Amino acid sequence: MFSLKKVLSRTALSLCLIAPTLALAEEKPAAPPAPAAANASLDGVALQGKIVETMNSSGYTYLLLDAAQGQIWVAIPETKIAAGQVVTCAPGMTMKDFTSKTLNRTFAAIVFSPGLDAGAPTAASPAAPPADKPAEPGKTGAGFDAALQAESSGKAAPGDVAEMTGPSTGSAGAVVPSSSDVNVNKAVGENSYSVGECFEQGKELNGKTVRVRGKVMKISRMIMGKNWLHLQDGTGNPLKNEHDLVATTTEDPGEGAVVTVEGKLSAERDFGAGYKYVVIVEDAKVEK
Repeated sequence: MFSLKKVLSRTALSLCLIAPTLALAEEKPAAPPAPAAANASLDGVALQGKIVETMNSSGYTYLLLDAAQGQIWVAIPETKIAAGQVVTCAPGMTMKDFTSKTLNRTFAAIVFSPGLDAGAPTAASPAAPPADKPAEPGKTGAGFDAALQAESSGKAAPGDVAEMTGPSTGSAGAVVPSSSDVNVNKAVGENSYSVGECFEQGKELNGKTVRVRGKVMKISRMIMGKNWLHLQDGTGNPLKNEHDLVATTTEDPGEGAVVTVEGKLSAERDFGAGYKYVVIVEDAKVEK
């Protein structure tokens, strides 16, 4: 027969052993929401969620959004917002491996949005300040719109935001006039097309890898982390602006260079702010 003293002693010992385990279980933090897949494209998607973190830099407001798709970094024109607000960001463009020089930080994926969607419902905590309207286009710090507008001026301010001094003319205003002295032989190898053929077969080539050889007529540097090359080879219809093919790349071959670019062709690509391309070659590799 066990004595009451022994029973109590064993019970106390068991509780001592269990208590630390329970304490560790209670102290274990909840797992944070999973980040959105870095290889997932959120182009053209309105993102709604609660702001987890936010910071301003060089005319942009960067915000970490806890959305249905996961935690997503979004950049919008500088706007007065606060952590805890529930906001909807207008559809934008996804950039992979984007480096912010002013923040000294690289984002695996970030969506550049024209701003908060004024027509969408939002909710904020009582202490959160109301959202400001995005800066007017054509002014330093106009964020996404200003960066895209720089495509027509070839200017870019230090840091992440391009500087504009006039109204946007969209992608049409960025087209380089046809030059009669440009005559470049078509690229060789599989998936090779002339500039004119890219426009003519744009719908069929949409989403496919193409190789195009041409002369670099203009470079709009570091807009949304990319250099925008305007290529001409002497083909294409200048009356329809189908002689000037734009390719985005992280490389800088220099204006006047004759190069071969290889990348994915996108048809009817709309970046917003009037920047819509019948065809464009994205994330291109450059060969001289």
